Amino acid sequence: MMEHKRPAPMPANSFAEFSQRADYSLMESLRADPQASSDGDDHVPRQVYSGHYVPVTPTAIPEAEYLAHSSELFKELGLSDALAQDEQFQRFFSGDSRVATGAMRPYGWATGYALSIYGTEYIQQCPFGTGNGYGDGRAISIFEGVFNGKRWEMQLKGGGPTPYCRGADGRAVLRSSVREFLAQELMHALGVPTSRSLTLYMSRAENVRRPWYSENSRSFDPDILVDNPAAISTRVAPSFLRVGQLELFARRARSNAHPEAMNELRMIVEHLIARNYQGEIDPKLPFAKQVVELARLFRGRLTALVANWLRVGYCQGNFNSDNCAAGGFTLDYGPFGFCELFDLRFQPWTGGGEHFCFFNQPSAAEANYQMFWKALRPLLADNTTAEAELDAVRDGFGDAMAEAINAMWASKLGLTTPAPELAQELLGLMLASKLDYTIFFRQLSEIPETIEPLKASFYAGSTEELDGKWSQWLRRWRELLQSQGDLDSASAAMKRANPAITWREWLVAPAYEQAREGDTTLIKELQQVFSTPYAAPPAELSRYDQLKPREFFNAGGVSHYSCSS
Repeated sequence: MMEHKRPAPMPANSFAEFSQRADYSLMESLRADPQASSDGDDHVPRQVYSGHYVPVTPTAIPEAEYLAHSSELFKELGLSDALAQDEQFQRFFSGDSRVATGAMRPYGWATGYALSIYGTEYIQQCPFGTGNGYGDGRAISIFEGVFNGKRWEMQLKGGGPTPYCRGADGRAVLRSSVREFLAQELMHALGVPTSRSLTLYMSRAENVRRPWYSENSRSFDPDILVDNPAAISTRVAPSFLRVGQLELFARRARSNAHPEAMNELRMIVEHLIARNYQGEIDPKLPFAKQVVELARLFRGRLTALVANWLRVGYCQGNFNSDNCAAGGFTLDYGPFGFCELFDLRFQPWTGGGEHFCFFNQPSAAEANYQMFWKALRPLLADNTTAEAELDAVRDGFGDAMAEAINAMWASKLGLTTPAPELAQELLGLMLASKLDYTIFFRQLSEIPETIEPLKASFYAGSTEELDGKWSQWLRRWRELLQSQGDLDSASAAMKRANPAITWREWLVAPAYEQAREGDTTLIKELQQVFSTPYAAPPAELSRYDQLKPREFFNAGGVSHYSCSS
């Protein structure tokens, strides 16, 4: 008998049709702050002592102008491209929730979370010095719904102040909004789990002032204040639950901050499982076993994620627990960067330090996982067996991380089995040759017999001695490849693991500068190039596959930047 496939739902062509997808599981299953206002008018910094979220209305940017949307994500969600410029849709996603209709809520929500830096808990450094005022200061989730059978949460970045705003304006500048919008879609195209980009709107009627760099600045820190148009980007994910959120409720549970503290911790863990691990964790299992399975699954996702970051040259820049999605995907594109000149200590953010640098991300991930484990443990206090199982999962993090990284290097080298010593030797040669990370591995994917083709990725000249070391390494590597299979298959596999295109800040910066004047030509061009990063760019876009020009090294706002967004 022929199986009849269910026809795909018709695209949502109007705001009314979009509204029919509304389904607010977070607000329906978790608790609102009991001290919150009933209408979302909650924009002044204050302490939030309990509850999982605060209802809050976004603050619309005036005279919003359309800049961009992700056609790919629109298609995945079953939305018509024309919807991005629909008047009501545009008003809603530029911060005017008054247009909400049908089952939509006329307000969004903000959440609190704890602050941990590299595994150290901080309280006094948070607003009010109590740990009750840290959270979504300008990120407001505005919609949750089911699209083509999948649940998605939509969050405005720069949607105005919330109770967690720490006295700031709650806005995002155009510069950082363009960066986040483009970076999320590039990471998705690279095959790295990530939040996604929906829309980007700006306002030339509202400017916000931030520290930044003067033209041709070589300063490490910003040296001037600049006005930048306000913008709102919408990012999308299955949920925006962070490790830091679980930490907050665990801290309250451990200290018996209020009578419902332990229950609120359990509720948010149950919600995390339902939102991000549905289908992987059997809801019929005893809750203690679900918690242990959650720890195991998150460990797998987190180690795979960080290995992927290393594979594509991505550095998060500030991988605190509150920037670590509990669903195991990349979140918060503020201080990020992509490695061009290969450097183990590459750190694009001036406030990040070495502990969050490129090759230290596995250690930062382990520190975040430690906080995740610590947050889950109070739920198993009466179950010594489950506690021991949870501790064993935590103790295995280092081995799991090493396994993921070894497998990653094997994929970049076209090997079917890891060769850690060979990979380690390669890293030493790469550092000595001062090469471009992306261009080098793409050239290596052709499996050259000599060093000469690889020199196209070098920022400096080589030496006879170094060339000799490269020749020895290439010979051993090629012999290993041949012993595992044919070279053509290995080359094809390497080109699937090593992108031809990467994020180059000196090529992205002109896009947001032009966008200030309403010119989106470069944004559209970057969207096109970033949509197929494993394909070599056409001749007319060959600049996206070039070494970084000398003038951009040590250039403020290009080679390094503050998180002034």
